[in-house]
Amino acid sequence: MKIKLILASLAALSAFQAQAFEVTSTDMAEGQPMAQAQVFNGFGCEGQNISPQVAWRNPPAGTRSFAVTLYDPDAPTGSGWWHWTVFNIPASATGLPRGAGIAAGAKALPPGSVQGRTDFGMSGFGGACPPVGDQAHRYQLTVWALDTEKLPLDEQASGAMLGFMLNAHSLGQARLTALHGR
Repeated sequence: MKIKLILASLAALSAFQAQAFEVTSTDMAEGQPMAQAQVFNGFGCEGQNISPQVAWRNPPAGTRSFAVTLYDPDAPTGSGWWHWTVFNIPASATGLPRGAGIAAGAKALPPGSVQGRTDFGMSGFGGACPPVGDQAHRYQLTVWALDTEKLPLDEQASGAMLGFMLNAHSLGQARLTALHGR
């Protein structure tokens, strides 16, 4: 009887793990260096500044919208560095194509999506650009499943304000972390 209970528990755990909220990217991989395509072009960096492709699956039940953030917790600012924020992504979306973060209002974003202001001072994607000589920084690409269709923010929203709203409305997060140093 105990063996049947153990096997049933393991089967339930396996089913749960198979349905975990996940994020993937063809442009970024967990624990791997970022490509030059996702490196900023400016501040002494010479990259292509192209936002990565992002896909997600198995969002939590009740998800009404998504947000995507790219954040560097290692930036020497005392508060990290927001490289990309996209929110009010419809619940029907399953990803963002490569290059969707070009300019504010990028046509490749799902209708209704909003890109907030990065710490570069603009709306849209701003690639990796850590200081010369620092150890490789971590770039956390996070997809947030939210309990609301719309956050009451616009393209001027700072990463800190968006972070506050995301934490208040989060049903779950899926994250991958890539690295970049110079």
